[in-house]
Amino acid sequence: MGKLDLLANTRGHTGFNTGKFLMLAVLGCLLYVGRAAFSPIALALLFSLVLSGPVEALHRLRIPRNVSAALILLVVLSLMAGVVNLIWAPSQEWFAKAPQTMSLIKRKLSPVASFMVHIDDLRKNAASIEMASRAQGGAQPVAVVAGESASAVILDATSGTLAGISTFVIVTLFLLAGGPPMLARMTVAFVDNLNVSYVIHILEKLRAELGRFYITTTLINVGLGIATAAAMTAWGMPTAYLWGIVAAVLNYIPYAGAAITLILLTLVALVSFNSLSHVFGVAATYGTLALIEGQIVQPLLVGRRLNVNPLLVFLGLWFGGLFWGISGVILATPLLVALKVIAENTESGAALMEFLGPNGQSADRVNRLRQLARRKGGPRQ
Repeated sequence: MGKLDLLANTRGHTGFNTGKFLMLAVLGCLLYVGRAAFSPIALALLFSLVLSGPVEALHRLRIPRNVSAALILLVVLSLMAGVVNLIWAPSQEWFAKAPQTMSLIKRKLSPVASFMVHIDDLRKNAASIEMASRAQGGAQPVAVVAGESASAVILDATSGTLAGISTFVIVTLFLLAGGPPMLARMTVAFVDNLNVSYVIHILEKLRAELGRFYITTTLINVGLGIATAAAMTAWGMPTAYLWGIVAAVLNYIPYAGAAITLILLTLVALVSFNSLSHVFGVAATYGTLALIEGQIVQPLLVGRRLNVNPLLVFLGLWFGGLFWGISGVILATPLLVALKVIAENTESGAALMEFLGPNGQSADRVNRLRQLARRKGGPRQ
């Protein structure tokens, strides 16, 4: 009888795990297929959590939530538009010079890139032959159709982007105007065994930690951008302020942002200067700044309390970009931080907290792991 009960329990547990796996697979497929609809809403939820602190502060001063929400959102969107406007002109200039820039890079890296140049020549020859055959065969209507098709693609992409931005702004405004009570009621409506006060408590913790995380990260990134712009000015880099803004914006992406900035600065220095020592100096200067920011400033100001396992951050960025593109990359890190905050403030979140935490195990964390293993009947150490 005992063996039959054990077999039944094993089968039930296996079926439960299979059910959870199938549910996660279906959810992943739904999020991937509906990314155009879900990603603006997810970004709006993130922004509403981060910006709800200032909105609630104005609300405590007897300013209505809808007025304070509109004011805070207008200020943030204006700042973002100002940054875009600041980098628009130099970015367009660099894009316009892209062919000459690429040819100059190829010429300077010719010992390394000779094979790529040969492939490019073959591609150009094939394109010339194709254009000649079209000219002989009277393929003028095809060119018009291709132009119309490209215009249609651009129009569709623009309309989709505008629809996503509009959805993001409207949903963010509604979430900020409703405040944590509305989010709590929405959560309770979809999750059983929860009460509104408990959800509001978790949301307050989440809002405070995410707000602190982003405010501190923004200040650090602004400092890194100013230091980068000053260093690039000292090295004589063209449009030095542009690279400071690029360094500050891309630094919101952990690990990958600093690597992309380093590559961009190295390529621009390679194009702008003839001396390799000058190029190495630019790369080494930014590498030093990024190292100081990542290893000293970030842990000192943000602290290890909100740190997440670097492997999970990398996987989150990878899968986020694979599923949702730029929106997924933006959402990956705050989602992991949010999961860690929720795990720290729930009774059943000890295992998840240890899973999400950084690699360095303190004595308290090791003891908590051992106690958790004993409670679950695991081996004693």
